[in-house]
Amino acid sequence: MSRSAEDPIGELTAGASGGFQITDAELSDSVKQGLTRVEAMLHDLVRSELDFATRTSLHLVDAGGKRFRPLFALLAAQFGDPSADEVIKSGAVVEMIHLATLYHDDVMDEATMRRGATSANARWDNSVAILTGDFLFAKASQLIADLGAEAVRRMASTFEALVTGQMRETEGVGAGQDAVERYLRVIYEKTGSLIATAGRFGAWFSGADQPVIESLERIGRLVGIGFQISDDIIDIASPTDESGKTPGTDLREGVKTLPMLYALADPETDPRLRELLGRPLELDAEVDEALELLRASSGLERTRATLQEYADDARKELASLPENPAREALSALVDYVVARTG
Repeated sequence: MSRSAEDPIGELTAGASGGFQITDAELSDSVKQGLTRVEAMLHDLVRSELDFATRTSLHLVDAGGKRFRPLFALLAAQFGDPSADEVIKSGAVVEMIHLATLYHDDVMDEATMRRGATSANARWDNSVAILTGDFLFAKASQLIADLGAEAVRRMASTFEALVTGQMRETEGVGAGQDAVERYLRVIYEKTGSLIATAGRFGAWFSGADQPVIESLERIGRLVGIGFQISDDIIDIASPTDESGKTPGTDLREGVKTLPMLYALADPETDPRLRELLGRPLELDAEVDEALELLRASSGLERTRATLQEYADDARKELASLPENPAREALSALVDYVVARTG
């Protein structure tokens, strides 16, 4: 199950009502201009002499999404020259790689919908979805070659993290392994690694100083992990009418998220909850029961504390950055990571 590769922060936009907002008008305009350039580049890059490849690639490009990874790259670029062509290329690269993983994820998950549209594997078949993901990886590789050998090496390491994270999740927890530690590593590899690279590339290709580049990479890592943890909390703690998501999705799919792992590690946890967490839950009554027990367990409280730790670490990193509107926007983003969980 490749749940954690799904965009954990897809509801964010620059200026989204009720969520993360860029309040500085000049910064907002700069980011919007950058995203417009990224969008145009994405559409140009996925075009092929084979019309079918173009159509299948545009299927997800045109389906929307909030382009958080290029947004994060563009915010990181505000510590240098955000209009540099290399910044726009790096934003397109990280988004194209993200899109490629979604095609592959839908095959693994046997998904039927993606971003409100029929998934590629359901519209065509698994082979087409896999090949389209491969096509996007190839196009991203061509583009990143323009950014130099060091960028290629860095992205190769990110590719490795994305793949090993999926393999680690598929393999499961082995004897003697710490389930929580392994889970946190998986969500870094599958989610945080690409957001960290987006931060690094945005700062690097804007000409920012090396300490700033390193700091923004670390902030991307922390934010990426934090958003996945907050999604874990929302799946348990938030009513549907507040979160817009159906609670208990992870329970139905048999996915053990951080609150569940913490609950299982607590010897005081209700035996009935342990039994329910031992299998996917198909009956609504069992899902509701498990949610009630999880909300009363120590697992949810410990997860909130862990999320706060990641947010605090991100704030420490932010304090080292030069003071400007982008730093304030990133600080607002970190605040939102915590606030969205209620």
